[in-house]
Amino acid sequence: MAKYSFTLLLLFCLAFSSCQTIEQIPIEYMMPAEINFPPELRRVAIVNNTSSVPDNKWIESDRSRKDDEIARAVAYNNGDAKIAAESLAEAIANENYFDEVIICDSALRANDKFAREETLTQEEVKELTENLDVDFLISLENLQLKATKTIRYIPDWSCYYGSVDVKVYPTLRIYIPKRKNPMLTIAPNDSIFWEEFGNTSSYVQTHLIKDSQIQQEASEFAGTIPVKHLLPYWTSATRNLYNNGSVNMRDAAVYVRENSWDKAFKLWEQSFNTAKSDKKKMQSAYNIAVYYEIKDELEQAETWALKAQELAHKIDKIDQRNKDNVDISEIPNYVMTSLYVVELQKRTAGLSSLNMQMNRFNDDF
Repeated sequence: MAKYSFTLLLLFCLAFSSCQTIEQIPIEYMMPAEINFPPELRRVAIVNNTSSVPDNKWIESDRSRKDDEIARAVAYNNGDAKIAAESLAEAIANENYFDEVIICDSALRANDKFAREETLTQEEVKELTENLDVDFLISLENLQLKATKTIRYIPDWSCYYGSVDVKVYPTLRIYIPKRKNPMLTIAPNDSIFWEEFGNTSSYVQTHLIKDSQIQQEASEFAGTIPVKHLLPYWTSATRNLYNNGSVNMRDAAVYVRENSWDKAFKLWEQSFNTAKSDKKKMQSAYNIAVYYEIKDELEQAETWALKAQELAHKIDKIDQRNKDNVDISEIPNYVMTSLYVVELQKRTAGLSSLNMQMNRFNDDF
């Protein structure tokens, strides 16, 4: 079966579920970082190891317009590494993951005559960690910004629309004193966006964010980008619950709104055990899976989601369909349950890393 966007497919499934009522609920859960810091690394210093750029102006590279554009410009900039390093230190400190986060205000390569990337030597790392009384360093090594400005006319709205889309590319290295080379290099990227509407193109041009402000705000944003790569982080998601089809399902929905999940679970379990139709069993199993996810019992959640998927497989007669030419509007139950199974499997796959990363808190998270 072809891969589709989770959100689009979910909306599609909901649209084709007119005969049943589905309620959406928000949930939050923690995701693991890409890096497992040893628990003994508890004090960190954020340092700026970028070259000084005295004449750090925006450099234009392209003004080629696309068909519907009145104006377009692409420009590059090195950003403000001092602002980015301070933002990074603040963002890491706000997560309360390390015992202490220190910002080293001095640019380590302020005297460089030419912009270049160069790693810290082991001697420099030892000296910095001793002087700052920390266990390791997180170093900002490079920062690049790419800004694309466009102005276009929107006939349907009878107005002009301008936008600035900035792609932000920070590069970080992690150093510990006992290693000759960096422990790790990461180069995440993300985008920040501004827009403006007006009756004339000149109005939009003059009211769009200024270049100096772009550099400042994009540099602040750059410091926040690496955090979810470095540290475990909270993420928000939406889960769905079947809330119609029987008295038990409707009553359980009321309990959910009252945050009485255990009472709702008992009704879903009762419905699953007594339901005669596969569809009602599937709906109950799906809701029970969500219950166990809310309780952070991911193994049980996946077990029940797989039960719901198996029932949906039967309901939507998957075995009787041409797998090379499937109309997903005809298999909404199987698609919805399968998407949820995938989401749970992603969470389960990251659980061992998350537990390892949170061991420093003695499981108090």
